[in-house]
Amino acid sequence: MPDLVRSERDVLLHYLNKNRDAVVRASEGLTDDQQRAPGVPSGTNLLGIVQHLTGVEQHWFRLVLLGEDIEPNMSMDVAADVTREEVVAAYRAACAQHDDIVRSTSDLSTTAARSNPGEEPERDSLRRILTHMIEETARHAGQADILREQIDGQTED
Repeated sequence: MPDLVRSERDVLLHYLNKNRDAVVRASEGLTDDQQRAPGVPSGTNLLGIVQHLTGVEQHWFRLVLLGEDIEPNMSMDVAADVTREEVVAAYRAACAQHDDIVRSTSDLSTTAARSNPGEEPERDSLRRILTHMIEETARHAGQADILREQIDGQTED
């Protein structure tokens, strides 16, 4: 049971996971075409948001925090042969892996192994990375809510 009173880590993970779930819920019960339909001129679509956030998660937790040599796919263009189930499963797996990383890091002030590309030489703390991920995910959750409402009128309660 998370401690949402005394544990900063639990509070941050709670709100990050709440927003992660909202993004996934936005595309539930829709056809494949509806999930891939661009809702704005930039081409943003529900399935693409989930794929994008998978890459953003990998970027911050694996590339930046851990310093792994990876090239996350942050594109919103989902290949035609990739299903929603595959996109969501990849996102859920990445989120679970990153939650484990957060839980296994003893101090939220732990400094990332490398700088975020383009922001050298500053390296972020795990606390800042978590806060950024809450912000990023919430922003995309809001976009997903609007896209869903455009598709079928459904809104989050």
